[in-house]
Amino acid sequence: MTTRLPPCTTRALSERSFQLNNIGAQGFHHIAIAAQDFDRSVSFYRDGLGFPEVLAWDNQGNRAALFDAGQGCWVEIFERPGHALQEGQLLHYALKVSDCRAAHAAALAAGATEIRPPRDVDIPSDPAFPVTISFVAGPDGEEIELFHER
Repeated sequence: MTTRLPPCTTRALSERSFQLNNIGAQGFHHIAIAAQDFDRSVSFYRDGLGFPEVLAWDNQGNRAALFDAGQGCWVEIFERPGHALQEGQLLHYALKVSDCRAAHAAALAAGATEIRPPRDVDIPSDPAFPVTISFVAGPDGEEIELFHER
């Protein structure tokens, strides 16, 4: 028997989150990225995207930093020169934004590479879920979706 979920909105999903999993998970805490050029990646997330740096550490020459992406979500950067991102490790991660087109332009200005320009999409659920999305690549090839619920 299939349980019918409420309309697919962030609020509806978060209200049901404790009922939808067996481990008491409350959502994602962070994503971690292996940086080819640590300083370039830190600059992209901190200066370009404006994510506040919360923590930074150096463990015997292996630097790392944690950035606040908003609403309890974090981006963690690890210095890993020579570690190429392999297909299948991470399809993409999505950032909830208030204006997809403006966020896309800001990401490109910060040094991101365009994958797909902003477009309006009605996700064909019942009911339809209208969003505006775009995709850019960060400095280490990580695919970032910019996601706005319309």
